[in-house]
Amino acid sequence: MFPVSDVIPSRTTPFVTIALITANTLAFGYELWLDAPRLYALTHTLGLVPAAFSWPSLVTSAFLHDGWIHFGGNMLYLWIFGDNVEDTLGHWPFLLFYLAAAGIGGLAHAGVNPESAIPLIGASGAVAGVMGTYFVLYPRSQILTAVFLVLYLDVIEVPAIFFLGLWLLLQSASGVASMGVDATGGVAFATHVAGFLAGALVGGFMRRRARWD
Repeated sequence: MFPVSDVIPSRTTPFVTIALITANTLAFGYELWLDAPRLYALTHTLGLVPAAFSWPSLVTSAFLHDGWIHFGGNMLYLWIFGDNVEDTLGHWPFLLFYLAAAGIGGLAHAGVNPESAIPLIGASGAVAGVMGTYFVLYPRSQILTAVFLVLYLDVIEVPAIFFLGLWLLLQSASGVASMGVDATGGVAFATHVAGFLAGALVGGFMRRRARWD
C-alpha cells in the first residue's frame, strides 16, 4: 500500500514544500544527465560518507537520490505531509526544521556506520522528520491509501496514527534486523527512525506551546 493524500487542506500556500520538491527534482534531473563516472564523483562529494565525514554533506546529501523509486517516494511523502506541517511551523521555521531533520538523520547514520565508505544520499531523514511532526500534530487525520486487492486497486482511509505508527515500527524492526550485517548499500533505517523521532519531538513541543497559548 502507498499513500495518495491526506484529508487536511492547507491553510496557506506551502511555498517551502514546493521549493524543496523543485530543488530535489532539479538535482535528480541533473543526476540522470550525468554519466556513470561523474555521477559517482557527485555522490561521493556531496553524499554523506561516514568514513570521510564533512558537516556540509549532512545537507547536500539530502538533495540527491538513488533512482526513481527513491526520489518519487520521498517527494510523494513530502508533498502529502509537508504542507500541514509547514502551516503549523511557518515557512522559514519549516525550512530550518527540514534541514535540521536531514542533519539529525545523517548523524544517526554516521554514528551507526562510522567506518562506512558508502555515500548516504536521499531526503529520507528530512521527510521522516516531517512525518514525525505530522504524527504528533494530526493523529486523527486520515490518509487516503491505495491498496492492491486481488484483481483491482482501491483507495481507503487509514488513520494517520496507524499509518505512520506502522511505518515507524517497520523501520525500527528492519533496522534492528540489519544490525551486524555487512552493508553494501540499501536502506538507511537509522536515518529514518532518527528523523522521525526528531520530528515527533518538535510536534510535541508545538502541541505544548499551543496549550500554553
